Amino acid sequence: MTNKYPLKDLVLIKEKRLNEAERHLKECKLALEKEEKVLKDLEEDRDKTKLEKQVKLDQFREKLDAGTTSDKIQVMKQYLKMIEDELKKKNKKVEIQKKKVVEKEKLVEKARKERLQKQNDLEKMHLHHKEWKAEALKEEKQVESTESDEMGSVRHHLNKRKPK
Repeated sequence: MTNKYPLKDLVLIKEKRLNEAERHLKECKLALEKEEKVLKDLEEDRDKTKLEKQVKLDQFREKLDAGTTSDKIQVMKQYLKMIEDELKKKNKKVEIQKKKVVEKEKLVEKARKERLQKQNDLEKMHLHHKEWKAEALKEEKQVESTESDEMGSVRHHLNKRKPK
């Protein structure tokens, strides 16, 4: 077959776009993993602070039950208030980080859809190429058949005209 596929350049472009979409998806997944790790670290830090608060609260109750001076009570209340403020800040950081993770998840999903679309486009081009090849082969056979018929017809006429 001597015909060259006319959309070959377009197929190459579609392949390049698919590769770019795959690379972008990979980058988005890595960014998501990074944000999830940050979230995990922040949650662990927050949980440590919660635990510390609970331990100090239990100590405070024990000292109150045992009887202590009002100065020590004030110091412990201030310390608990400081821990509570720190816990609020850490909770806020965790919530902000959760939003970042959700944003990255959306980007990953968007990149996944784009990659799927690019893959479908490329598959359509490959399917078109197969159909084009089959059609070109059919046309080539038809041309050969027509030429063969014409040659046979010419021979037949020549043979008829020849004196025997």
